[in-house]
Amino acid sequence: MSEENKEELEEVKNPIDCLFDEDNNDPIFLFNEKGEKVEFEQIALIPVEERIFAILKPVDKIEGIGEDEALVFEVVEGEEDEEDDYLNLVSDVEIIDKVFDVYNKLIDEEEEKQKIDKKNKKD
Repeated sequence: MSEENKEELEEVKNPIDCLFDEDNNDPIFLFNEKGEKVEFEQIALIPVEERIFAILKPVDKIEGIGEDEALVFEVVEGEEDEEDDYLNLVSDVEIIDKVFDVYNKLIDEEEEKQKIDKKNKKD
């Protein structure tokens, strides 16, 4: 890793802290396999089968990822006290489908709740 990338790494906030900070509106920065900083917009944190997944949308174009697509990362807890938690890109299509199914269900429930709230305010 170059000195410039090491300096960038020190400047970037911990992505796990950013994900779980409800007041955070800043982008999430991760580093790709080449050590380059990649900016993401947080879409959602989704619990599935006692695991937590993050849906992140790339801010800039990434080869092979459509402009309207997002990636799923698993929040993995470090094994020892000294090891930090980290994000692991999910490639298992079944898990990705489950995460998006839960996400879509939550969106539908929120939209229904807003309709009911809107209706109750009119009455």
